[in-house]
Amino acid sequence: MVDIAYGPGNGSGPDRKPGTSLDTTEAYLDMVRRRRLYSGIILALFVALMIAGFQLAESRNAGGLINGLPQIFAFPSEVISEAWEKRANIPGLFLQFLPSLMETVNIAAVSTLIGGLTAALLALLATRGLARWPRLTPLFRRMMDLTRSIPEIVIALMLIFILGGGPVPAMIAISLHTAGALGKLFSEVAENADVKPVEGLTSVGAGWLQRMWLGVIPQVAPNWLSYLMLRFEINVRASAILGFVGSGGIGYDLKLAMQWGAGKYDQVVAIFLLLFLTIVLIDQVTDFYRTRLVRGAIQKTRA
Repeated sequence: MVDIAYGPGNGSGPDRKPGTSLDTTEAYLDMVRRRRLYSGIILALFVALMIAGFQLAESRNAGGLINGLPQIFAFPSEVISEAWEKRANIPGLFLQFLPSLMETVNIAAVSTLIGGLTAALLALLATRGLARWPRLTPLFRRMMDLTRSIPEIVIALMLIFILGGGPVPAMIAISLHTAGALGKLFSEVAENADVKPVEGLTSVGAGWLQRMWLGVIPQVAPNWLSYLMLRFEINVRASAILGFVGSGGIGYDLKLAMQWGAGKYDQVVAIFLLLFLTIVLIDQVTDFYRTRLVRGAIQKTRA
């Protein structure tokens, strides 16, 4: 017998059973409406905080943010115009600042190596299912959180106060931050490693170091090296920035040239060009090798 009020089989009558397609549609629409509401609230809060932040910055700025906007391009135009007049000096300045650039790259390379080795050890000690001391896993994770939460420049300033200026404070600061940042990434990669080789090595009496070296490292090495090369590119920039606080390298030369002001702007442009070309070269080389590493890892997994 057909229900005239609701029609046959439309699932909307009083005898409709829970869990029908209509109930599912209504639940989905409710979820969409809630998400839109939450997104609108978050967007409104974000806009309100942005407006409040700009107003606070405007009130505390000495010259005023809005009034100073027209002067943003004044300094760059002055630098570029002077550098253009002295453009014949640029090639010679490249050679002059090349040793400082090599010092910056060396600081980044040593820091990346030390930080990467430390990160690998911390990652294995902090990975669930692989840790040497499972109860200490939270401790090693908090150590990585601490080292990557403090900016390199803060660590470098403290070390310069203790040790004095030079490349050593920069290397220690970048190494500590690299260990924390890469340790987090390395740990996530290690958590996805296949545990069957580790179990097989355990069954024949292999120690923890042997299980990690033979069972885990071969699986995670391509991704770890990819992250390591990406971090090297980041550390080159960090090393140049730390030169501003007295850590040596090309950043220190840039600081001196900018402090001198007019008359040395050709040096400023030469240093910026050297840094730009170096970063581009490192990016191209590391991107090439990272692509090969990841592609080789994928092919090995499929095989």
